[in-house]
Amino acid sequence: MQRRHFVQSLTASGLTMAGGQLFAAGTAQGNQPRLLIVFLRGGYDAANLLVPVSSSFYYESRPNIAIAKPSTELDSALPLNADWGLHPALRETIYPMFKSGEAAFVPFAGTPDTSRSHFETQDSIELGQPLDQSKNYRSGFLNRLASTLHGAEAMSFTDQLPLIFQGSIRVPNTALKSVSRPSVDNRQSSIIAAMYGNTPLAATVNEGFTVRDEVMQDMKTEMDAANRNAVSAKGFELEARRIARHMKDRYSIGFVDVGGWDTHVNQGGASGYLAGRFDELGRGLLGFSQEMGTMWKNTTVVVVSEFGRTFRQNGNRGTDHGHGTAYWVLGGSVRGGKVAGDQVKVDQSTLFQNRDFQVLNDYRAVLAGLFARQYGLSAVQNEQVFSGIKARDIGLL
Repeated sequence: MQRRHFVQSLTASGLTMAGGQLFAAGTAQGNQPRLLIVFLRGGYDAANLLVPVSSSFYYESRPNIAIAKPSTELDSALPLNADWGLHPALRETIYPMFKSGEAAFVPFAGTPDTSRSHFETQDSIELGQPLDQSKNYRSGFLNRLASTLHGAEAMSFTDQLPLIFQGSIRVPNTALKSVSRPSVDNRQSSIIAAMYGNTPLAATVNEGFTVRDEVMQDMKTEMDAANRNAVSAKGFELEARRIARHMKDRYSIGFVDVGGWDTHVNQGGASGYLAGRFDELGRGLLGFSQEMGTMWKNTTVVVVSEFGRTFRQNGNRGTDHGHGTAYWVLGGSVRGGKVAGDQVKVDQSTLFQNRDFQVLNDYRAVLAGLFARQYGLSAVQNEQVFSGIKARDIGLL
């Protein structure tokens, strides 16, 4: 077996190569706080998620895709406070969590990066490094967090290890969205184990295959049950529940990305394409909270995106690449039921470059504040995670 194919097979089996060494996942982390970062790749339209219902400018700017002000109609925004409403697609999922104090939103959030490039801004956020310094692509902020916590076990629920987990701590990755046979079968596993039988890596290789077998058995059981519910099997909810099963028992830091948020054309309003994505995401996040069970009280979920969208709709009844966005913060111990952080009146005069939401809540400062509260990190420790930024506690934990 050629080395390249061998490494690919090992990675698909639950083992990972890093720094020329083979390793497997470690041990459970008990009741250590859980953190899941959900990255919406594509730059979602925050203005139709967190609707500025008190802004007449919003309704002037979006004649075809705006969400109606809160009313008795099912397609109107769900009231959060006098200025903000929530997309009606989240009526049965995130809205009850908001009302029960387990969900909050942070508008005018994001990065000072103004490139409006998906790839450049995604990289910038995942690295979490100062923009005025050269980028180190081998140092993602979640890896630095895991390193600072000394022993926190992390998992990336993705096809490949993302930038956010690159670094000195070895982090495995496994994609739970597609259930299939492992690329290394039992016969091949035995051959590989025999290859390492008399080396210092023997125990590590065997442990890696054990982890692989446990994960695949769990996924097969879920797939069999999901065949009776095709919608759940195809949606984000099933993947989110799988992630919860692994995190509540083992992994204290997790990451997953969800694509499909680049809505240049026909994004829709209360219904349509974007509404469908919000519905799927909401069901997934609710399913994650339910599956976490008693660990939910010790869990924080942060939903981010690389940027928002243009405030005005375009000629194709969609929105283009913007700047400021809105973050979601969910959890059993979250002080939710509010729209938090610095805010300004939503009007033409307050737009960034006369087109986008401003960024008033720097994501590094906001996340550093959350980490300080959740893990008790000192200013020195937070500096190791987010260099050159002061943590901001906006009262969410």
